[in-house]
Amino acid sequence: MKRVQYHRYGGPEVLKVEDFTLPEPGPGQVRIKVMAASANPMDWKIRKGEMKFLTGGKFPRGLGHDFAGIIEAVGANVTRLKVGDEVFGATGLKESGTFAEAAICDEKTTFIKPRAINFEEAASLPIVTATAWTALVEKANLRAGQRLLITGCLGGVGHVSVQVAMLRGATVAGSCSASRRDEALALGVSEAVDYRAFDASNYHNSFDVVFDTHGSLTIAQCNDMLRKGGVALHIVPTPLKMIYGVINQRHKIIFAHLTPESMAEVSAAVELGKITPQVGKVVPLSDAISAIVDFEKNGLSGGKLVISPME
Repeated sequence: MKRVQYHRYGGPEVLKVEDFTLPEPGPGQVRIKVMAASANPMDWKIRKGEMKFLTGGKFPRGLGHDFAGIIEAVGANVTRLKVGDEVFGATGLKESGTFAEAAICDEKTTFIKPRAINFEEAASLPIVTATAWTALVEKANLRAGQRLLITGCLGGVGHVSVQVAMLRGATVAGSCSASRRDEALALGVSEAVDYRAFDASNYHNSFDVVFDTHGSLTIAQCNDMLRKGGVALHIVPTPLKMIYGVINQRHKIIFAHLTPESMAEVSAAVELGKITPQVGKVVPLSDAISAIVDFEKNGLSGGKLVISPME
């Protein structure tokens, strides 16, 4: 059995595709035959050791969190899922390791895959969708008639956030590359602005919610654009934003939070075509490292990078 793993924190050079032994699932866990997994920027932040205060120092460590696959075995006290179920979800920060032929995941963050989409599409959803849902629904309580700004509106989190906002009945303005403006408008963004030319001073007191998925806005810019009672959401927190997230209710730091309730709503929206996955590139496990390194260095437009161990 093979996976992408590393034996110490560091740069891309620490990554290897190696044989590994997967334990049996423990209480509350399931073992999954991974049909597809998708990459997120947090994968290389963890690999670099930037989050080791949360992830610990146990090695070797597998790379990857998002997955879609088929349950092969269940541990004690698993009640919601069974062997043979087609599922999607994400492993915890300490567990990881979904760029693999099989993985262990907690039942609480594993969910039945929507029938309307394939494994590659399902694997592209968990963390970005959970981030968008946590931010807009749980933290901002976004409501019909409100106006929202999303920076990076065609990125992994931004793309899903536009769709979640539309589900909630909000009006969305967004920043993106000028060359992709028509794509943003087709997605449902009412005003798409070139991120290079975006000037926050043009939007004084304009938004009920500002979701800075790109990490390009300052605290002052957010405050100026927000209406009374508005909230700014940050997923690329600087030390200052972390402080404001604690002392100022207008600013909230967002971490993905997968729950059965939120993912049930997401799955229902996917089945209805209200949330559509965005897959940009699919590679086999043997090409995963080079694809991940390229994604880390150059980014990827047009959708998520998906690894397919079964190819």
